[in-house]
Amino acid sequence: MTKIFEVSLYPYERSPDQDRVSPKRHPVVVIGAGPIGLGLAIDLAQADVPVVVLDENDKVSFGSRAICFAKRPLEILDRLGCGERMVAKGVEWELGKVFFDERQVFEFHLQPESGHQRPAFINLQQYYFEQFMVERVRELQAMGKPIEIRGGNKVVAVGNHPDHTHIEIETPEGPYELEADWLVACDGANSPTRRMLNLDFVGEVFEDNFLIADVVMEADFPTERWFWFDPPFNRGQSALLHKQPDNVWRIDFQIGWDIDREKELKPENIDRRVRAMFGPEVEYELEWSSIYTFQCRLMEKFHHGRVIFAGDSAHLVSPFGARGANSGLQDTDNLGWKLNLILEGKAPVSLLDSYDAERIHGAEENIVNSTRSTDFITPKSQISRVFRDAVLNLAERHAFARPFVNSGRLSVPCSYDGSPLNTPDALEGGPAHTRPGAPCPDVPLGDGYLLPKLGGRFTLLTINADAPDEVEQGGITATRLALSAKDDPSGALAARYLGEAPSAVYLIRPDQHVAARFPEYNDAQVRFAIRRATGKE
Repeated sequence: MTKIFEVSLYPYERSPDQDRVSPKRHPVVVIGAGPIGLGLAIDLAQADVPVVVLDENDKVSFGSRAICFAKRPLEILDRLGCGERMVAKGVEWELGKVFFDERQVFEFHLQPESGHQRPAFINLQQYYFEQFMVERVRELQAMGKPIEIRGGNKVVAVGNHPDHTHIEIETPEGPYELEADWLVACDGANSPTRRMLNLDFVGEVFEDNFLIADVVMEADFPTERWFWFDPPFNRGQSALLHKQPDNVWRIDFQIGWDIDREKELKPENIDRRVRAMFGPEVEYELEWSSIYTFQCRLMEKFHHGRVIFAGDSAHLVSPFGARGANSGLQDTDNLGWKLNLILEGKAPVSLLDSYDAERIHGAEENIVNSTRSTDFITPKSQISRVFRDAVLNLAERHAFARPFVNSGRLSVPCSYDGSPLNTPDALEGGPAHTRPGAPCPDVPLGDGYLLPKLGGRFTLLTINADAPDEVEQGGITATRLALSAKDDPSGALAARYLGEAPSAVYLIRPDQHVAARFPEYNDAQVRFAIRRATGKE
């Protein structure tokens, strides 16, 4: 059977741009047709911003690669028109279990509260993710939206100029050139764009490796995340097991630093590890394997003149915690609406400074958590290992020890505390998790859920408060969404957005982060908040 990663989904086709005497200028060019590049392109195209995606490949990724997608990115994907496809195909899970040797020491639940449309996590192979995004691109093209994917287009040179970028491209039919008002590099961890501009990462590479083996097998294990410290089948190391669709199981084996990579990837050596884990009689098929090294690194700036970096091209973390693709989608969610406003002339170019401020904050938060996970999984000294093993033994019987166990703190959405776009919190008694800078939590309403009603625009959310239906400020329109506590009998709306306050007015950004909140509508305060949220204050 032909698998999706063997099919050309965006084959090379000659573009009229290749026959021009002078380079065509495009508003936005994206390098990389992976999840991050396509996510940004879809976001822009939905706002009618013309965008061209360039990729030297013409297929989705080979191998499952990123597989864990958290609730917040799924909510972003809902706005991109891909969320339902992801969830329908993916394997939902909320429970994780931690083992030490052969003993289960404890379990944890990732979404203990109800009232959210999307699950805590799904597992889904990256090739399906990319397929669904390409399908969404085709839908947008059928609707007349200005989006294009050019497969077989390899970017070989980038010139960064004050008001545009100059791009040199190789194709099967020869070279050509383009210009772009803005170039966004979503070309992965080994980003050629980053190298072309003589930019680099700062951070740490850890002395450890993990072997990934994706195996197809019939198994009745529950749909949970299982992590082992020092299991009998991988003594002195750790292992992780996840279920994916189509009876594909992801296994991560810790294999140490001083290894022969070619030897470890030989099928007979992978087979030895798989049979040690599941038993000598296990029947399976190896679908994909790879080795990764722990890295926690980032660029010092993500925005360099007319070139912007997002996803793995801007920052890298070790995969435990599912922070790679999830944080990359939050990059594009942060960037898309800002580029749109700049191109429309409704915000200054300096608004992109907030992309650096907010997403570097997010990357640093991820790196801190990822580094802590790595240090716990891979102790750096004998005394560190003794401490870790003592914590694991205590966790089996004592709840106080369980927060110290770190098998990969799982991805949570970033709150942009201290962002230059935030207005000081004016809601006395308001819940901490909906303070300015925070992402909006979902709420069940009688006819659906809150987040789809917020959409991807500036919204004035009023709860038990009066306000105009629209507020226009400097070309930006904030549209009112009027709710009352009666709209949610479960009490989640009041708990998540009112707290101890009797009423509230929220200014919500297009990426569904809180820009400001007040106890009641005040015209001058709301207009100031809109100006600040668009970089004009």
